[in-house]
Amino acid sequence: MNIVIVEDEPLAAEKLERYLLKYSETMEVMATLPSLEQAVPWITENQSKVDLFFMDIQLADGLSFEIFSKVPVQKPVIFTTAFDEFAIDAFKVNSIDYLLKPIMFTDLSRALQKLKSLKQQFGNPEALAPLMQQIQKRTYKDRFLVRMGNHIHSVPSDTINTFYAEGRDAYLVTDQGKKYIIEYKLEALEELLDPKYFFRVNRTFIVNINAITDVTVYANRRLKLTLRSKLDKEVIISREKVADFKKWFEGLP
Repeated sequence: MNIVIVEDEPLAAEKLERYLLKYSETMEVMATLPSLEQAVPWITENQSKVDLFFMDIQLADGLSFEIFSKVPVQKPVIFTTAFDEFAIDAFKVNSIDYLLKPIMFTDLSRALQKLKSLKQQFGNPEALAPLMQQIQKRTYKDRFLVRMGNHIHSVPSDTINTFYAEGRDAYLVTDQGKKYIIEYKLEALEELLDPKYFFRVNRTFIVNINAITDVTVYANRRLKLTLRSKLDKEVIISREKVADFKKWFEGLP
């Protein structure tokens, strides 16, 4: 079986490869891809040779979920991660299983047995394609887990006014003006949020259409937004985004 590992931690990738060879000497790791930047072109060119992907969810340059929006992944995927909050999202794409780090050999074996059972049920790996396509129907994230001290809250997406980046961190702001740090980059959020309601207006902000209370003409043919929750930052739509914003704000496809 030809395996590809998408993992940015070398020790984790090496451990996974050892477990795969322990499970069966027929396992062959074709490539270990440490980033989205390397994974997308490699999968685009070589997917036909692959039987199974192992993908760490959180990579240095984003979430591996972003791969699915850039290339149609038609082969089974087993996700790995240190955070169980991504479980629901994992099963919205081609996920056969979801392994929490640190991965145990028994967990890996169980996931591979699950894949084997599916192959037997559907006859061959290619016959899994209809199942993969059904699983891959696009759905969007409707809740975000946030932490406050030792407490964890679940914030519905429709109560979020905006997401914004500041330095290396990203935040969400609710319609009550509460601000929480989140474990996502804006690039990943663009793929996870329903574009009917959320729009990235510039490099820093993603806004909820229902949070916009006013739009005014700003300098250099840009637009300025006023949101329901007051921010200590101006939300300016960059000039190159204005045309797309107007279509989105009007509800045009």
